[in-house]
Amino acid sequence: MARKDALLNLRAILIRRRDALRSALAGDLSLLRELHGETSGDVVDAALDTAQDEISSQLAEVESRELAHIENALDRMRSGQYGTCEVCSKKIPMARLDALPYATMCIECQRDVERHGGARERETSDESIDLELDVS
Repeated sequence: MARKDALLNLRAILIRRRDALRSALAGDLSLLRELHGETSGDVVDAALDTAQDEISSQLAEVESRELAHIENALDRMRSGQYGTCEVCSKKIPMARLDALPYATMCIECQRDVERHGGARERETSDESIDLELDVS
């Protein structure tokens, strides 16, 4: 029963965070549109505007990614899959869900994915370097 209550609490947290992110993204995107519509006075103003646009854009990207994770977690709750690891199908410990409510993998599987994913990225970048060297 305690896990069920904790899951209901996590659902409420996810919904509040989702709503806050939606509002923030709506504000961020309208701010970006306003910034693009304004004309700058000089080169320094243009550079500052560009830097601010970049920061706003990156923030919106991070918030969008988090929103997608939250939407996925809420979908998993509706389908009864929430709290179950996508890889090994074991229950994700409540401590992990409390720390990261939209976690889809247990910590062991997440570490394995990160370990193997990082190695593949290095191999790919090494291959592209080798290809560049062969071409020249």
